[in-house]
Amino acid sequence: MKTTLRLFLSALIGILFAGVAAAAAPAAKTNTWVEVIFLHPENYTDVRDAFGASEMGREGILTQLRDYLVRRTMTCVPDGQKLTITFTDIDLAGDYEPWHGAEAMDVRVVKEIYPPKLDLEFKLTSADGKVVKEGKRQLRDLLFMSRLSLNRDDPLHFEKSMLEDWLRKEFSPAKSG
Repeated sequence: MKTTLRLFLSALIGILFAGVAAAAAPAAKTNTWVEVIFLHPENYTDVRDAFGASEMGREGILTQLRDYLVRRTMTCVPDGQKLTITFTDIDLAGDYEPWHGAEAMDVRVVKEIYPPKLDLEFKLTSADGKVVKEGKRQLRDLLFMSRLSLNRDDPLHFEKSMLEDWLRKEFSPAKSG
């Protein structure tokens, strides 16, 4: 009886460890198709979560942009290639207008006069490290307020929309004629 119980417990522990290892494996898988770099984000025009900006707020915003690009580029970067995107400046849509009083100091006001701006450099390389495509882009959307957006609840939907348009234009396969 003792031996049977010991064998049962050993098998159960083995199964549990195998399950934990299998569950951890996808999390350990690294992103190999895109690298997103934020060059000196402390100097960006506006990546603030409040009028009195915090480093934690800035990091949260940049993480959301990075995660979006990782998910989105999965489908537009061909297998074996790597896209490196380096942001050199970001100015989020809207701004803080502290002159409205203390109650409104941390409310981002989105108006046509505060369009989103993203300055970036990119490099697409093949598996052997050769440059396939590279360039610098200044993404601007002066008509951002009039565009249809499916996710208006996302505080970065204007910036993500600009990135989506850029990725589609820059990396869509050419249509043959």
